[in-house]
Amino acid sequence: IQTNMFRSWSTDARLDGKTVIITGANTGIGKETAIDLAKRGARIIMACRDMEKTDAALKEVKDASGNQDVVACRLDLADSKSIREFAENINKEEKQVNILINNAGVMVCPYGKTADGLEMQIGVNHMGHFLLTYLLLDLIKRSTPARIINVSSMAHQWGTINLEDINSEKNYDKQKAYSQSKLANILFTRSLAKRLEGTGVTAYALHPGVVQTELWRHLNKPQQAAMWLAKPFTKTSVQGAQTTIYCAVAPELETESGKYYSDCAPAKCSQAAMDDEVGQRLWELSCKMLSITWE
Repeated sequence: IQTNMFRSWSTDARLDGKTVIITGANTGIGKETAIDLAKRGARIIMACRDMEKTDAALKEVKDASGNQDVVACRLDLADSKSIREFAENINKEEKQVNILINNAGVMVCPYGKTADGLEMQIGVNHMGHFLLTYLLLDLIKRSTPARIINVSSMAHQWGTINLEDINSEKNYDKQKAYSQSKLANILFTRSLAKRLEGTGVTAYALHPGVVQTELWRHLNKPQQAAMWLAKPFTKTSVQGAQTTIYCAVAPELETESGKYYSDCAPAKCSQAAMDDEVGQRLWELSCKMLSITWE
């Protein structure tokens, strides 16, 4: 059943001479995305927190793609200092960044805080990528046509943005906090696309599918059992990476920006995800919490 359930999509589009940054590229969808784009001839920068794990993944990406132009750099999205160091390094060393894939994420984890005191899920999934994109944007704008891709989730449908308590300090529900962070990914994509109109930089958000990845590690026993039963209807990491790859390379998306995709096609997002007023307020709050000015 598996092969027929998901719309397959393919293109022979090449990425020779292009540079791609993928956050969280050492496991799951991120790694499969890295392999695919490396096969297309791109220079790949794997931005990962755990460098030990990344060494093995780096070798795997090079071997599987036959492309040696793949490097790994340390990036901890739960620490703005690490994000700034990473971006500074990229801005200094790289002459271009044509595709930025904000793929890394944490999912339904126990309550924790980032180095900057943000709730872990909104902190990593939204704020960390928001700051990273901000710091790399000038370089990306000089590398046009360029694309910024935010990996969201259908879980955004159960989310609301709690602007009064973005860090879930009053009460923490790990599922709600996850959904909020994934909703934030789409609102960010829409706001970003508006601001980038006419620059040659486009932005996309996507749901990769229900994928068998390490993100499940925080689920409780009954949830894990349910996932195990649902396994035939879930995607492998290779299938899960397809929509990210589609957003990164599909020629027909060059004129699109700010939309949400699933199964390699435009998809409907929730009403809340299209609330640009909340998107603007989230943008302002994000800037304030990260101490940046981003008009």
